[in-house]
Amino acid sequence: MIEPTIEELTRGQFNRYELVVGVAKCARTVTDEYVACRTEAERRLANRETDKPLASMIPSEYRDQKAVKIAIARLHQGRYVLHHKA
Repeated sequence: MIEPTIEELTRGQFNRYELVVGVAKCARTVTDEYVACRTEAERRLANRETDKPLASMIPSEYRDQKAVKIAIARLHQGRYVLHHKA
């Protein structure tokens, strides 16, 4: 069984297509956040501001999970909200 279910994510207000589009947009945001973190970490390494490994400077949430899985979790937690387009 996939958790959370589609019904839990949509709360009966959205269809599957709207859910997919919303998760995809959220996943792009997550990817942008990851790229920003990685760029900053690489800059710090290049300027010798730190001696930490690159992986340790990127939050584990981005390192350990795929963007879509993070997006679904954030939607389920209420950190992201779907809206009907007017």
